[in-house]
Amino acid sequence: MSTLLEARDIHAWYGSSHVLHGVGLSIRKGETVGLMGRNGMGKSTLIRTLLGHVGQRRGQISVHGCNMSRARPHEVARLGVAYVPEGRGVFGNLSVRENLVMAARRGRDGRQDWSFERVLATFPRLAERLTNLGGQLSGGEQQMLSIGRALMTHPDLIILDEATEGLAPLIVAEIWRVIDDIKASGIATLIVDRDYRQVLNRSDRAIVLQKGQVMLQGSADEVAGNPALAALLGV
Repeated sequence: MSTLLEARDIHAWYGSSHVLHGVGLSIRKGETVGLMGRNGMGKSTLIRTLLGHVGQRRGQISVHGCNMSRARPHEVARLGVAYVPEGRGVFGNLSVRENLVMAARRGRDGRQDWSFERVLATFPRLAERLTNLGGQLSGGEQQMLSIGRALMTHPDLIILDEATEGLAPLIVAEIWRVIDDIKASGIATLIVDRDYRQVLNRSDRAIVLQKGQVMLQGSADEVAGNPALAALLGV
């Protein structure tokens, strides 16, 4: 598999706080990578740096072989990288239909696999609430809408940051089912989630951060079997 995204020697700062210290990460086409670590270890900062949201950054980032080291978020998105942020980020004053349609565009190679109809078939709850405003949805429905909106861009890579956080168990199971469907469709995924077992069960490879540095990485089986994992995750 060819490399879709590659990051080397990534450093990032918030003001005078040096958060990432030489992190490396690669994601191949169609691959699922789990990004793990305790709270405050740099996972979300790494995601935001890859997407161009962190201004104080250093290192090399490429997407489809294009240099994105100093790119802005919309330039990264145009190369087929979709983001499902922690907190969902739906437009509360737009309807479900408007939230989905406003994101719709062909994939980087012209693909249109994830049509409006396919997204609604994947999330039947959304089909029942097309005229509801985003702000009127439950937390689980907002998460479905956020994932559906990302799929409407026909991405090559979806980054999921805490997609199941704070949701009821039945909704969590539904979200993981959809993540399985995304993986099966050939879209690469980078997953951050507190349920490390679910992450490892779905990942081809995994990376564990501690204090902004990579402490473990390898195949999901290798990371799962490493005796240092429990201490690094605080479990």
